[in-house]
Amino acid sequence: MQHVIRPVRDDEWEKVKELRIASLHDAAAPIAFLDTAELAEARPDSFWQERTAGAASGRAVRQFVAVGPDGVWNGSVTVLVEELGTTDFLDREIETTQGHVVGVFVREGQRGSGLAEELFRAGLEWAWSLEGPALERVRLYVHERNERAQAFYRRIGFQDSGVRVPLESDPSAMEREFVVPRP
Repeated sequence: MQHVIRPVRDDEWEKVKELRIASLHDAAAPIAFLDTAELAEARPDSFWQERTAGAASGRAVRQFVAVGPDGVWNGSVTVLVEELGTTDFLDREIETTQGHVVGVFVREGQRGSGLAEELFRAGLEWAWSLEGPALERVRLYVHERNERAQAFYRRIGFQDSGVRVPLESDPSAMEREFVVPRP
């Protein structure tokens, strides 16, 4: 593989912003993300600086990127840590210390190249390396109509947990929770 898979550094906020906006302009964005390009483009630089700094170090979150030989960032995966007893983005209590994968994106020209697998490998290795307390599982949500993503997640070891949550933007649509237990 010609890409380097690594965590973001806190001074790389402009590249984090560019990749996020590119992901939100992707044709799959309406069923892949809970954000829009318009909202992301309107956020101030301070938002991106804080977001990047938070994803570069510490236990709470880590963002991994795939950097091509030309320096272009071609993909990203972010793992959030949800601690036992806290609440998640749906205001539900977290019942086990776990990881939560968000922001999965690989540029269209790089799909099928193995980048997604490598990004997930890095994200899961980081998640399983955490101690005090260790993560019991890693989860993610995927739109019920995003069959390509569901097939990928199954292929790399995630399983449908049976949990369904309605989309805030479209209560008739559901997100499926997929999980992988601690090895």
